[in-house]
Amino acid sequence: MTETRSRSIDVGVGPMLDDLEALYKDVHRHPELSLAEERTAALAAERLRKADFDVTTGVGTTGVVGLLRNGDGPTVMLRADMDALPVQEQTGLDYASATAGVMHACGHDMHVAWLAGATAVLAEARDRWHGTLLAVFQPAEETAVGAQAMIDDGLFDRFPKPDVVLGQHVMPSPAGIIGTRAGVITSAADSFEIRMFGRGAHGSMPEASIDPVVMAAATVMRLQTIVSREVAPSQSAVVTIGALQAGTKENVIPDEAVIKLNIRTFDEGVRTHVLDAITRIVEAEAQASGAPKPPEITALDHYRLVRNDPDAVTRVQAAFRERFGTERVVDIPPISASEDFGSFGNEWEVPSVFWTVGGTDPDTYARAKEEGRIAELPTNHNPRFAPVIHPTLETGVGTLVGAALAWLGAP
Repeated sequence: MTETRSRSIDVGVGPMLDDLEALYKDVHRHPELSLAEERTAALAAERLRKADFDVTTGVGTTGVVGLLRNGDGPTVMLRADMDALPVQEQTGLDYASATAGVMHACGHDMHVAWLAGATAVLAEARDRWHGTLLAVFQPAEETAVGAQAMIDDGLFDRFPKPDVVLGQHVMPSPAGIIGTRAGVITSAADSFEIRMFGRGAHGSMPEASIDPVVMAAATVMRLQTIVSREVAPSQSAVVTIGALQAGTKENVIPDEAVIKLNIRTFDEGVRTHVLDAITRIVEAEAQASGAPKPPEITALDHYRLVRNDPDAVTRVQAAFRERFGTERVVDIPPISASEDFGSFGNEWEVPSVFWTVGGTDPDTYARAKEEGRIAELPTNHNPRFAPVIHPTLETGVGTLVGAALAWLGAP
């Protein structure tokens, strides 16, 4: 038995590993898109009922909430997201997705298994803690609507207000490594669709057109100057053009072009400046091209900054170091990925802590680092993304248990 397995038994997960691995593979094999997580939600509800939780289903469409009261004490919320992505899997795993074009490419299947395991461990160890445990299986994180959907469906009115909100995410760092930080940990994200209007014409008569392809191309190039020329080097922002769509045939100048873009920022002032700059540039390029009408800018989604409460982080890190050792608990810089986890703590006005758990085979990661190939390792949202099951599974269960016990009682 490895040291990792031995430590996992100390938190009660050891005997459950085979069962949790089977659950993880089942959820991975049957991924479901945002707000369609019916099967996954049913599995989560079944696990909670077996652990003696009071279970409410259908919260925010497909969300599941479990409540376990165990005497007087704090209320701790543990959250896991459940949805998959519209990605065709290319992992070659024997438990690969059985649904064409849909895959758990972000690791939410692992999150489901983690929370199922942690709730089972804590339910069996009720003599070691006191308080109330609130387990939330959230839908639709990938579309930035799931947390708010649960809030809008009365999450804050129907269930006890927690003293702390805790969550985690599997990442492509070495498996078994746990990372967190005080303050901002994940970026704000904003996505937009921009429609730019021209006047169509035959490809042989460009003088009769107002070419939206050229207009959009010039806009894309100018948008890239926002970060390089309008954001200070001490600040950070990302502006990504994910789609540029126009026309249907090589000799037809179309009437319009569509740009889809995504922005990541870590500071509200920077975010406001970048969004204003996008509007300024898009409208100016349309005017410079003689567009027959102003462009339309439509917001697609928005993720808030996720901020870790400094005092709560200190408490969680101490619990992790005691449980896993100092070498496995690291401080990390802010992550440019985004999450709607922060909605719970922001709306409830309670401290929250979010952290990462590595999922890449440590030897594979070490070789890639030595050879300068870290960027080639599959990241979240890649069709080849597949966390190694061990020690990722037992580490994630252990972190949830350890963090919860930092409030509910001494381990």
